[in-house]
Amino acid sequence: MTGPRMTPQTVAVLRVLLEDPTVPRYGLDIARQSGLKTGTLHPILNRLQQAGLIESFWEDAANHEDQGRPRRRYYRFTGHGAATAYQAVTRAETTTTGGHSALRPRPGH
Repeated sequence: MTGPRMTPQTVAVLRVLLEDPTVPRYGLDIARQSGLKTGTLHPILNRLQQAGLIESFWEDAANHEDQGRPRRRYYRFTGHGAATAYQAVTRAETTTTGGHSALRPRPGH
């Protein structure tokens, strides 16, 4: 599988998702955590989804009706997505930091 280009913005998105790979995150949350604008974020999420690293789903309508906001679209890693993303981020960071990755594995992951 050919993955998406590892731009600094893509790495930032993957780092946010890798903070807790089992927890789905919604777009605005990812944007805030990564420091990216939604206009930059959503094309990256689309490319990650096309590459098979993440999948998306819409929040259940019943879960947000009383909150006065639109439904949220959530993103999470596919079965192999987190491991592939971790390797890709590590390679990208190793390339940009001269051989030392700043991304450390979390215990138990």
